[in-house]
Amino acid sequence: MTSLRERIDDVWAARDEPDVLHDPDAVAAVHEAIDLLDTGAARVAEVVNGDVVVHAWLKQAILLLFRQARMTTHELGPFEYADKIPLKSGYEESGVRVVPGASARWGSFLDRGVILMPSYVNIGARVGARSMVDTWATVATCAQIGSDVHLSGGVGIGGVLEPPNAAPVIVEDGAFIGSRSMITQGARVGRGAVLGEGVILNPSIPVIDSETGDEVGRGVVPPWCVVVNATRPREFPGGAFGMPCALILKRLTEGERHDKVALDATLRVHGIAT
Repeated sequence: MTSLRERIDDVWAARDEPDVLHDPDAVAAVHEAIDLLDTGAARVAEVVNGDVVVHAWLKQAILLLFRQARMTTHELGPFEYADKIPLKSGYEESGVRVVPGASARWGSFLDRGVILMPSYVNIGARVGARSMVDTWATVATCAQIGSDVHLSGGVGIGGVLEPPNAAPVIVEDGAFIGSRSMITQGARVGRGAVLGEGVILNPSIPVIDSETGDEVGRGVVPPWCVVVNATRPREFPGGAFGMPCALILKRLTEGERHDKVALDATLRVHGIAT
């Protein structure tokens, strides 16, 4: 893989020179890199010792592919698509359930047991084993979704492709993301966390502990906690306004499975539901 990385780096460095992008060796190198993403043999980013490590050369390969590829018409039954990137295939052999209306692009990886309701997974994204992407949810470019994750209906997981060294959205194993939540711009949801409906999370959104009132970070939900969308007052020349935040309502025991009945009861106390 090191030699492939060097080839991608070379093409990237010379990408604006005439005829470099469409040189057969350059095209072959880019396709080889995208195949690694498609099969799960490589990934754009991962968490190592608690830190996000980005493999920028793979994001460079995706950007090069968009510049190399040409528009093509694809016909699937009664549906017609015009795009540069083909769709994934071979779901049955991969152990992935895909409901009509769902689609995933070549260069995304879906591990065994993944379920796609009518939804969309973009190139560079990774969805871990046994996770569900529910109806009208989107997993955008390079987003990294762990195993046993539930992305509820209408959830938007944002894409982060440029610059190549920018960390993508990461949702770690066992997390539950409530309906219509939006996780964007490289935000991160920790292992086993539960987000209620409509939570907005990005690197500018403060995450606040309801027990102490302390801000525990921005754009990062800690592991094993229940979080809801909230506001906190801020004074402006025109008056006091509620600015958005993500509020930690409860800390879960590490490894605790989410009991839906108990979770609903906890949230109902605060007039919230998942």
